[in-house]
Amino acid sequence: MRFVRAFEFAIEEINNSSDVLPGITIGYHIYDSCASVPMAVKVAFQLANGLDLIFNDTDSCTKSAAVTAVVAESGSTPSISISRLLGPFEIPQVSHYATCACLSDKRQYPTFFRTIPSDHHQAAALARMVKHFGWTWIGAVRSDSDYGNNGMASFLKAAEQEGICVEYSEAYYRTQPRSKLKRVADVIRRSMARVIVAFLASGDMRILLEELSQQPPPPMQWIGSEAWVTDPEMLRFNLCIGAIGFGIPRSVIPGFRNFLLDLSPQQALKFPLLTEFWESSFSCSLKRQTGSSTGMRACDGTENLRALQNPYTDTSQLRITNMVYKATYAIAHALDAVVCNKKHCDKNVKVEPRQVPVSVCSDSCPPGTRKAVQKGKPVCCYDCINCAEGEISNETESLRIQLVLETLKAHKWERVERMASERTWSWDSFKDHRSTTTVYAQGCWV
Repeated sequence: MRFVRAFEFAIEEINNSSDVLPGITIGYHIYDSCASVPMAVKVAFQLANGLDLIFNDTDSCTKSAAVTAVVAESGSTPSISISRLLGPFEIPQVSHYATCACLSDKRQYPTFFRTIPSDHHQAAALARMVKHFGWTWIGAVRSDSDYGNNGMASFLKAAEQEGICVEYSEAYYRTQPRSKLKRVADVIRRSMARVIVAFLASGDMRILLEELSQQPPPPMQWIGSEAWVTDPEMLRFNLCIGAIGFGIPRSVIPGFRNFLLDLSPQQALKFPLLTEFWESSFSCSLKRQTGSSTGMRACDGTENLRALQNPYTDTSQLRITNMVYKATYAIAHALDAVVCNKKHCDKNVKVEPRQVPVSVCSDSCPPGTRKAVQKGKPVCCYDCINCAEGEISNETESLRIQLVLETLKAHKWERVERMASERTWSWDSFKDHRSTTTVYAQGCWV
């Protein structure tokens, strides 16, 4: 809920800002994936196809994307599923909490970005911390998911390099049979290792601790991944008192607490998730009539959010919430770089999701011209002049450069280095020693 509200708060700030997208209003849709991969996939299809149920009876499926960008998802597995669907449409996805190192592979996930570090760094840090305390005999348990499996794989590799031995490595996911959970709990109880590294999602860790609490094992030192070690809900389990791990730094978002607490009953009624939150927090129904189906009394307007003490109103631990805030602003700044020039923004510019902002000293030279470096300026700054008589240029600059690079790869680099050192070669021209073709990197061909 707080993640959603941070997203709304950032959008509201941006829409009222004179520095980011001035004069332009960002719209948005919010979906609840219910921590479910199938639901996340359904939502991704909706975002890619648009919200209107319209049958396309033309012979072309080409159209602008329904959304410009997506802030998603909290989990790594749902993020992977969403990225595989949105990637082919080149719709950028910015995640605030998906930490699986696998998502750094740009070949598989070219449009995925995130504002939170990869677990590759956390796993290495956990291994070094275990080594620092001299714990060389440990147990390991993980979520049976992309987050847990990839994170633990990185940790085990780093632990091996640090000379740490692992007695067991078990996996569990909250939807698996109870028998699997009991087996993992029994392995922990019977083990000799008194230190356990747990790379689990918060929900999986809670279920595991509840199972272990029924027959507590001897005192153990828990080493936790960020997903659960910073979760205040874990404080109710005596089993993991003294757990240590690494967390995203706490942050302050100016004005955010007042935004959270200024929620009115009328605003809560507009959004089902807020309605559910309000009714569960105050045990009353926001509907005009008393909720007959729930048996709850009608809310009378005396409800006070400031009197509540729950994760929604607690802004002392803004960690991942700040990553949501940053993800939203990252998208806004990218849009600003595309449609705005200093203080003027062109509302008529059609923005495609695949557009990353352009930052060049000089625009690419069009066909029929070549580059001429400006005197006293860096090589990125040049003028475009017409090709000399008898020379042609019919490719865009990016393609010409690629052709030049391919030509250079075909040459022996020793010869290139020698020619450069003797100042007999420059980017202005390059003689192919195996043919009579002269390649001009600036764009003209003989």
